[in-house]
Amino acid sequence: MKRVLIITYYWPPAGGPGVQRWLKFATYLPAFGVEPIMYIPSNPHYPIIDENISEEIPKDISILSQPIKEPYRFAKWFSKSKTQKMSRGVISSKKMTAMEKLLLWIRGNFFIPDARIGWVKPSVEYLKSYLKENPVDAIVTTGPPHSLHLIGEALQKATTIPWLADFRDPWTTIHYHKDLQLTKSSAKRHLQLEQQILNAATAITVTSPGTKAEFEGKTDTPIHLVTNGYEPVEDISSNLDSQFTLSHIGSLLTDRNPHILWEVLSELSTENQLFKKDLKIQLAGTISEQVIESIKVKGLKDNLNVLGYVSHRKALQLQHNSHVLLLIEMNRSETTAILPGKLFEYLAAKRPILALGPEGSDIETILKQTNGGYFSTYAEKEKLKHTILQYYKRYQEGTLKIDSKGVERFTRKAVSKTMADILQGL
Repeated sequence: MKRVLIITYYWPPAGGPGVQRWLKFATYLPAFGVEPIMYIPSNPHYPIIDENISEEIPKDISILSQPIKEPYRFAKWFSKSKTQKMSRGVISSKKMTAMEKLLLWIRGNFFIPDARIGWVKPSVEYLKSYLKENPVDAIVTTGPPHSLHLIGEALQKATTIPWLADFRDPWTTIHYHKDLQLTKSSAKRHLQLEQQILNAATAITVTSPGTKAEFEGKTDTPIHLVTNGYEPVEDISSNLDSQFTLSHIGSLLTDRNPHILWEVLSELSTENQLFKKDLKIQLAGTISEQVIESIKVKGLKDNLNVLGYVSHRKALQLQHNSHVLLLIEMNRSETTAILPGKLFEYLAAKRPILALGPEGSDIETILKQTNGGYFSTYAEKEKLKHTILQYYKRYQEGTLKIDSKGVERFTRKAVSKTMADILQGL
């Protein structure tokens, strides 16, 4: 059995997509000859808590923890809602107060690469001591927060243990990076650190083809594609809503507000009163007031159902019960390489997916490969309108479903086998 130290910030009871990847890897890796030893913060500031997710932690897993000092604990006194968004990487400089802009500037220029940088030094000292008495065969760091990669780099230098840097998202090309109000020197420092990590790692894993291509242009370090995935849930069955329900599961904030979608739904509602009567727009997760207001402005107030944050299990049930699953990505070139974790859970639900995103998105490639649904750019209004109308007609006929293919390769167990093979080869 190969022993692997896995350094992650997100771990139960953290909610949201960031925790799922390594929670599930830790669950399945032992079946493929890898024993995970988790290293996590003992007192993290998680913006989202899911009380039920702790039940998914493997019972026999080894977990190490050390305290972390986080500036967000103090910043939230000034702006709780904005601090929560900043702490999970959801940032918009629009409509900020002067205090919020100051906090964002401090976060971007004093905490490089991110606000968890203070955990690096004490973690390195603790883990160096631990590894002397408890040797491992490999080290994994997963980011964001990308400061954790600095822990991996330091441990590799001190011990020569092979180190895998796992990037769940890009670093300097992530969509919110430009919103950090970085000075020229700070922006340069981010680029230097990114290059330093890419070159120092023994191997790198990424979650999308776009990020793989980006990093291959920056380093000669071996880069492997290991997407996110889904967990088969045999005890959840589809119980379709009576209304024509279009559901979005997950955060939907101002910068990702799909005005074109609300416009299309408004037009269809005006043109067809039966469509308006049947339509339900269901949003589960953190939803910005601007998104809600833009839907109401289009005359769709009575069609809107905002659920707020729901548990992961509840989210899965909603996916199975919805007629159409909405997958919304920003209309920005920086988001072409984003493959949201919910894409794979959507595919597992076997309900038609309606995705909006930028031209060249990796999402479109996955949907075509799996026959999982329809992808539209923000410039294809008529095609979007036609697709929704076709979905609605099939809903009326009782035939709205998809015949997806090849989805099984994205099960958590299958992607864990891929990750295990990489770790075994280090």
